[in-house]
This record gives sequence, structure tokens and C-alpha cells, in this order.
Amino acid sequence: MEGKIVEGKMPEGRISEEKMLEGKIALVTGGGRGIGREVALTLARLGADVAVNYSGSEDAARRTAQEIRDLGRQAIAVRADVSDAAQCEAMFRDMERQLGSIDILVNNAGITRDNLAVRMSEEEFDRVIETNLKGAFLCMKLAGKRMIKKRSGRIVSISSISGVHGNPGQINYCASKAGVIGMTKCLAKELAGRNVTVNAVAPGYIDTDMTAVLSDSVKDAILAQIPLKRMGNPQDVARTVAFLASDYAGYITGQTILVDGGMGI
Repeated sequence: MEGKIVEGKMPEGRISEEKMLEGKIALVTGGGRGIGREVALTLARLGADVAVNYSGSEDAARRTAQEIRDLGRQAIAVRADVSDAAQCEAMFRDMERQLGSIDILVNNAGITRDNLAVRMSEEEFDRVIETNLKGAFLCMKLAGKRMIKKRSGRIVSISSISGVHGNPGQINYCASKAGVIGMTKCLAKELAGRNVTVNAVAPGYIDTDMTAVLSDSVKDAILAQIPLKRMGNPQDVARTVAFLASDYAGYITGQTILVDGGMGI
């Protein structure tokens, strides 16, 4: 017999994986590629309908949306630069018109502009902060307003181990990802009374297009720092996001979960 989910209580009995997020509407920013794509597909496999946000990678986002529809779920690809408030508002309206009111927000959109601090331009610094930090804030704000009215919701933001420990050449990126953790803690306290949880996931080194270009010597040096002796894959991150978006994580809020193979030990 399938278990019944009661607000504020652990699910009783067994819940089939395919139904964990049934009836939920999710927005995944930067959802067309890499970790975002895997998150969008994983949420769909668990029953959610998904809005796949993109800024520049339209073809990738549309392919991801089609893959979700092939799974039997509803999906749209919606363009918005998350650092632009007006575009974010239009994205939320578009999602509501086509899919319904948001239940799950995954802040995944992010960029890098790496350089040593003494050489970094203001444009390199500002652009990363605007996308990674301000963009997450704008989406949190818009989702939060809607979730307060519904008295339920899940917000999960993708931070980074760089935001926890720092990384040379990434002062802008580290600041943005550390800021995401700070916003997560603040918003978790603000929304807890309305049954909305807010958490972050901090991936370590994940096998994506970004890490694929690294030399073998750099990869070997990275692996030497990881107790599990392998890079993570996008599904490692996506499954953690899905857990935090589900009723199983209903008593977890304001937390940052490191998905890093033990690097943070």
C-alpha cells in the first residue's frame, strides 16, 4: 500500500519513486545543459512538470524540454536573463500561464569569469555577481511571494564548494556562491513559518563540459583531493536536489549540502 504524506510528518509506508513529485511545478534556471539539465530531467522522472530556463542556449533548453515531454510530463523552455528583474517577472508569468503556480525553484544559472583578483576587471566581477547572486535573489523573491500565498514550496540553490572553501582565481565566483549560502540561511528563516524550505547544494568537482577540458595532470591533482577518488556526475547533484525538493526533506531548511566526494572533510 502506498504511503500517505501528511504535512509536517514523515511519509508513512512506501512512496513509489515515480510519484515523489507528482503534481508539482518546477522552475530550473540554466536548465538546458550540464547540472541544470540533469536536475530538470530528474525532477520530471519523479513526476514534476518543468519550466527549463535559458539565456543563451536556446537549442539545448528546447531539447531538454522535449526530453521531459517524452517522459510524459509537461515542459516549456523559457528565456530570461536572471540578472534582469523584468525578464524574471515575465518568465514567472509565462510559466504560470502554461504550467501553473510554482512549487519548486532550483537556482542553477551561473557563469564564471576567472582571473586573479589583482587582474580582475570590474566587468568580470560584476557580471558574475549579477548572474550568480542577484539572479538567485530575484528568482527567490518571485518564487517566495507565490509560495507564501500557497503556504508551501521548496527553494534549492546551487552553490559550490568554492563558496565554502574558496578557490584561487575565482574571487568573483567564490563571493557569489558564498552569498548564495548566506541568502539561503536568511530566506529559510523568513519563510519557515509558511511551510517553505530553502536549502543549498554545493557541488565539488563534477564531470561536465567545464571540467572535460582540464588536462590529465590537473584532473589527477583534483582526484588526489577527493576521498572517493572520482569526480562527481550531474546525477549525483540532481538526486540531492530532488531529495530536498521532496516531502522527505520537509524538516530540512537553511542547510548547505556538500556533494563533493568528501573534499570538505
